[in-house]
Amino acid sequence: MEQFEGRVWVLGDDVDTDIIIPTEYLALKTIEEMKQYGFSPLRPELAAQVKEGDILVAGKNFGCGSSREQAPEVVKALGIGCVIAKSFARIFFRNAINNGLLLIEQPDLHDDVQEGDRIRVVVNEHIEYKGKSYPITSLPENLVEIISAGGLVKAMRRRNGL
Repeated sequence: MEQFEGRVWVLGDDVDTDIIIPTEYLALKTIEEMKQYGFSPLRPELAAQVKEGDILVAGKNFGCGSSREQAPEVVKALGIGCVIAKSFARIFFRNAINNGLLLIEQPDLHDDVQEGDRIRVVVNEHIEYKGKSYPITSLPENLVEIISAGGLVKAMRRRNGL
């Protein structure tokens, strides 16, 4: 079973796609150019401080708003290992999976975790934080395959031997 550990960044409820990547930066040509503006309306310092493998822990309805595909792409480009939230907007959830970004719904961790702390994620089993285990629901195998491959297109290429 895959597991990893990361430093936590805590966000609140209803973080919408306009906060994840504001509209004015969508005109930039690449996700690499856009990523420095990730979360800038809410936390202007965040994009520069996030390190590879860090974990976002958010409240409910993460990724609400417009269905822009750049939002999960920017989160992934920042090096975020996964996003754990009480709940996700459905279109964001699917866009994230299609881009190979792991999302985990967990209702209690957000209320307990402190920013800067480290957590361990055992994929499809639980999250470990300060000696406590937070259960998580298993993702269906087809979604795990997509995430493991790095996104839907890569998963289909792998499946078809390309």
